[in-house]
Amino acid sequence: MAEVPTFKLVLVGDGGTGKARSFPRLHLALPIDRRITTFVKRHLTGEFEKKYIATLGVEVHPLGFTTNLGQIQFDVWDTAGQEKFGGLRDGYYINGQCGIIMFDVTSRITYKNVPNWHRDLVRVCENIPIVLCGNKVDVKERKVKAKTITFHRKKNLQYYDISAKSNYNFEKPFLWLARKLVGNQTLDFVAAPALAPPEVQVDEAVLKQYQQEMEAASNMPLPDEDDADL
Repeated sequence: MAEVPTFKLVLVGDGGTGKARSFPRLHLALPIDRRITTFVKRHLTGEFEKKYIATLGVEVHPLGFTTNLGQIQFDVWDTAGQEKFGGLRDGYYINGQCGIIMFDVTSRITYKNVPNWHRDLVRVCENIPIVLCGNKVDVKERKVKAKTITFHRKKNLQYYDISAKSNYNFEKPFLWLARKLVGNQTLDFVAAPALAPPEVQVDEAVLKQYQQEMEAASNMPLPDEDDADL
């Protein structure tokens, strides 16, 4: 059997952004440890085997996908809350092949801190594909508006609105990263993972409005002020 291409994915962002929940939860044969960040917890497979690296305070979660070009796996490195105690150790980033930076669209400070996470990530992992994700778009009280989300354009990152609780856009960060890593834009996911039912429903009209706002914002000139000025 051919070896499955496997890539180290570094997941970073302020605590409380829902990093673990953001990957839609798959039905599991094993119980979920409560420390698993919400983002990863929603996207685990039945064959899931997490590994804990005590020296770094990290949990590694293998997430597999079936594509038209064969299987692919992301080993998602989750801080297990270590970011609450200050900066992460370089060992967390070393040999990272791709990254996801997450913020909470209901919390301006989490977006304000995105440049710090990006700086730490690229300091160790130069020239890797990175996706910026704004989580919790299911929440009505959105604070970080489309027009203020410009960091990805300045740094040549990909951006997606996501909602962990509703499974909205769950596959897009992985698909974009997979295409970049494999170097083939025709790569596509051909088998949907067995997702747990959404915890909330997002108004389709609201999502359409957000999409239109993001498209309009992408055509606007970049502001001169720093991204911190929200």
